[in-house]
Amino acid sequence: METTPIQKIAGILKALMTATFVCNLIALPMVPGLVRARYLTAYLGPDDPEHAWLSAWPELVLIAFLIFCGCCTAIILWQGRRVLDTILREEPFSMENAVSLRRAAWASFVISAAALVRVVFSLCFYRSPVPLFSYNALFVPIFAMFGLLCLVMSALFRQAAELKAENDLTI
Repeated sequence: METTPIQKIAGILKALMTATFVCNLIALPMVPGLVRARYLTAYLGPDDPEHAWLSAWPELVLIAFLIFCGCCTAIILWQGRRVLDTILREEPFSMENAVSLRRAAWASFVISAAALVRVVFSLCFYRSPVPLFSYNALFVPIFAMFGLLCLVMSALFRQAAELKAENDLTI
């Protein structure tokens, strides 16, 4: 059977998404060491050992945030691969796509919520409006809108799958 242009594009996108997924999985275990190295070179900590834990808080929050968001990103990428698999099988209007898009939406909402928590933490910790101008503040609306888009697409794919199943039963 001859592949359509859409299937060729889906194959290329799946390869790119797989490469990104693998890079994400490789980078996740390196996050604590890279963050620690950045903090050690940027700030060696207070001279007072009693207050040394204060300097570790931003570092620990950043590590937790990056690992958490990296895991959610891996979920989004994996669900995207699943959607592309159905396109390659020429079954785009399946319930599998609706479920995959819904999972990607929830992972996106979780990233948005984690970014919001990190922005609030930074505002309280630094007592400055500077965190409002960081990438974390930008993550909140971007991932919330992406999650909403995925939910809409999930509903559309679910409805298309239901219509297709009903149409297949019609003589």
